[in-house]
Amino acid sequence: MKKKHHGKYKMNCRFCNYELKNIFVDLGETPLANSYLKKEEFEKKENYYPLRVFVCSKCFLVQLEEFQSPKEIFSEYAYFSSFSEEWLKHVQKFVENITDRFNLDSQSKILEIASNDGYMLQFFKERGIPVLGIEPAANIAKIANERGIPTITEFFGSDTAKKIVLEKEKQDVVIAFNVLPHTPNPKDFILGLKKITKNDGLIILQFSAYLPTLISNMEFDTVYHEHFSYFSLFTLKKIFLELDLEIFDVEELNIHGGSLRLYIKHSKNSYFKIKNSVLKKIEYEKKIGLDNILTYEKFQSRVEEKKKEVIKFLEDLKLKNKTVVGYGAPAKACTFLNYCEIDRDILSFTVDKSTYKQGLYLPSTHIPIFNPEKIFEEKPDYVLILAWNLKDEIVEHMKKIKDWGGKFLVFIPELEIIS
Repeated sequence: MKKKHHGKYKMNCRFCNYELKNIFVDLGETPLANSYLKKEEFEKKENYYPLRVFVCSKCFLVQLEEFQSPKEIFSEYAYFSSFSEEWLKHVQKFVENITDRFNLDSQSKILEIASNDGYMLQFFKERGIPVLGIEPAANIAKIANERGIPTITEFFGSDTAKKIVLEKEKQDVVIAFNVLPHTPNPKDFILGLKKITKNDGLIILQFSAYLPTLISNMEFDTVYHEHFSYFSLFTLKKIFLELDLEIFDVEELNIHGGSLRLYIKHSKNSYFKIKNSVLKKIEYEKKIGLDNILTYEKFQSRVEEKKKEVIKFLEDLKLKNKTVVGYGAPAKACTFLNYCEIDRDILSFTVDKSTYKQGLYLPSTHIPIFNPEKIFEEKPDYVLILAWNLKDEIVEHMKKIKDWGGKFLVFIPELEIIS
């Protein structure tokens, strides 16, 4: 049962306060992506919210309306970072690299914002480096503390930063992976980063759904209500400069379907020199038209064509009596399945390694989530990889489906059948 919530018709940019008139993409109405259901909740009304994304014609920040506050969305969360082996290897390598690059040791103080279950901080701790996590989801912070990773259950912003500085002290290195897009007030979040970092300290941000990659790879399913903003580097540079912070290095990474890692310093810190990588990346963004509103307005029609492709392909499989199941129950699956009108008649179930999600159902579609072993029991013809950002890990983990002629199916960034 649906309960619709119609959005505001007028909205101002959350950075420059300019009135938003240009739509980047409209994906209809969906529930919150991580609002998984128990079977007994099927008869309750599900809240549906417009999944409509605007782009500011002045600063080019891409952004959604805020229908629920972060406290409502993230106080109890279903995403546990430690369930992905690929992600753990990625952050372990990151810890090794920055420890060497910036000469971190037992005297360095490391703070991670949205530290989840301690997935990253454990690797600093193993090296004898003092760590502190901030995690808004109480259920996840509890696990981190039980693992010996000191974690504060708070939502991060300038007030939280001020409180931590008073109770503890400023930090040498502040890290925030995949959290900046989740804050509805990026200026206050970044101000908090500034307050909590020493004047000669270092801030490292990393986030997926990097705007040029999102557009080029048709990653429309990375649009969901928990993502309040989508960033280009040249827009972020404006935000940081307004708060006397500077991006001095940038790296583009393949992880999570394309991510951007930023190294940031206080503007008056002359120790870290600004690298050519920053200017080159901004020049690239302008070359592909991210400073032109027409570039953004073309995205909607491309997404609509992708939807037609998905529906036709899956309907053809159904006509051929082929069975299709899913792998993964990430937030992006909610957007993809709802927008492409895929229900249990087409996708009988999906699986996920997260024991937290197993036994629950995806919002709206009510597709059940099982342990991955279910696939080996049912032996489907196709496994649709919904967590396509972990495609290689999933294909390796589930390679035995080839024993009965099973194939993997991926739609983003493009249709791919892996046999």
